[in-house]
Amino acid sequence: MVVLYDTLARARVDVTPADGRALTVYSCGPTVYRYAHIGNLRTFLMADLIRRTFEYTGVEVHQIQNITDVGHMTDELTDSGRDRMELAAEVEGRSPEEIAGFYTEAFLVDIDAFNIRRARDYPRASEHIPHMLELIVKLLEREHAYEVDGTVYFDVTTFTRYGALSGNTLDALHADHRKVIGDTKKRHHADFVLWKAAGPARQMRFQSPWGEGYPGWHIECSAMSMAAFGEGFDLHTGGEDNVFPHHEDEIAQSEGAVGHQVVRHWTHGAHLLSEGRKMSKSVQNVYDLRDLEQRGHRDPLAARLLFLQSRYRAQMNFTLDALAGADTTLARWRRHVADWDAGTTGNDDLAGKYEQRFVEAITDDLDTPAAVALLAEVMSSDALSHGDRTALARRWDRVLGLDLARDAGASVDVPSEVAELLEQRERARETKDYAEADRLREAIRAQGFDVEDTPGGPEIRSR
Repeated sequence: MVVLYDTLARARVDVTPADGRALTVYSCGPTVYRYAHIGNLRTFLMADLIRRTFEYTGVEVHQIQNITDVGHMTDELTDSGRDRMELAAEVEGRSPEEIAGFYTEAFLVDIDAFNIRRARDYPRASEHIPHMLELIVKLLEREHAYEVDGTVYFDVTTFTRYGALSGNTLDALHADHRKVIGDTKKRHHADFVLWKAAGPARQMRFQSPWGEGYPGWHIECSAMSMAAFGEGFDLHTGGEDNVFPHHEDEIAQSEGAVGHQVVRHWTHGAHLLSEGRKMSKSVQNVYDLRDLEQRGHRDPLAARLLFLQSRYRAQMNFTLDALAGADTTLARWRRHVADWDAGTTGNDDLAGKYEQRFVEAITDDLDTPAAVALLAEVMSSDALSHGDRTALARRWDRVLGLDLARDAGASVDVPSEVAELLEQRERARETKDYAEADRLREAIRAQGFDVEDTPGGPEIRSR
């Protein structure tokens, strides 16, 4: 049994497949107008861990993750401002379609590098316009929506459960929370756009019964999730910034269209801070995987390990120093697995107890800090044989996804310039010039290799 925190229930709940066989999961994906930053990757990692945990316990998972390639407004609360896709196209001198294609491919490259298992499908918003129009027509027929001059709004006063997810009930919302200057078309200030009439400068536009226009952000996810899973599925994931208005509005329009609950459980990941502050380009603390590589952090899975050391629904502060520490730890564990991989197993009773503790940790609302601490304990436990340690590490890596066995059985092809640096370092150590030896170790590290001093001499491994 896997326990997750359900945002709607405001409690930890047992999550099981409704059909008793496969867990159906819809994960909010990227809006493909830029590279995914590490905060995005942490949210995607949460969904990956959920999937891996269920599969580890023998439950099949059917996961899809959307690609928002139609874009949405720069102000998500008010549906106002410029479309992000079109802004990126303008800045980069490409068409919106070229922007979408480029950053969709970049997203897939990044999740592969982060060892996030690919979803079963990646539906694109641009391919689901008919499904969106169908939902909007249903909402109009059921009198949950109204049209004004080619724009269709959802009437929040017709949905009595509005605010159940976020706590932002209609009584609690201020009248200006979605106020758009000059927009007097809404019946209620909290009404949101389902379909927006295209202005003369709008590039991405589609035909509809109400004239040319484009979908609101929220209707996209309702259409894609229900196209994949029908009128009900088990779990919806996303970042906590999606709770309101995105997921709140998604509940209203999905349930308004079909007349019953669609999503059984909602799970959200917390914000990632960077260097103690919210990530912002103005303070230059936004990192993507390319930024980290330029700063010498070549292994994306070091960031994965760092993220695993905090609970997914706890706010976390990312620092480059902490990343360097995780990199060192990950390299050490991989060396151990490579060195001990051929060892014999023996202490089945103790190994079984460790396995039980690991399963208890991951099924307890993804307690990855406890799971990582358990891995560290196993790797340093003299009560277990080398074979037992590597067997547990390999098994647990099915959930942790750290590629711990990457170097097992692999020979290292050392470039001549790195071999020369290693010889220089040995000469420095022989003359007790330890400062120079340390400098040369860092030079070797910068070339992508680690040096470990052993009783039999220095050993070099690829990073």
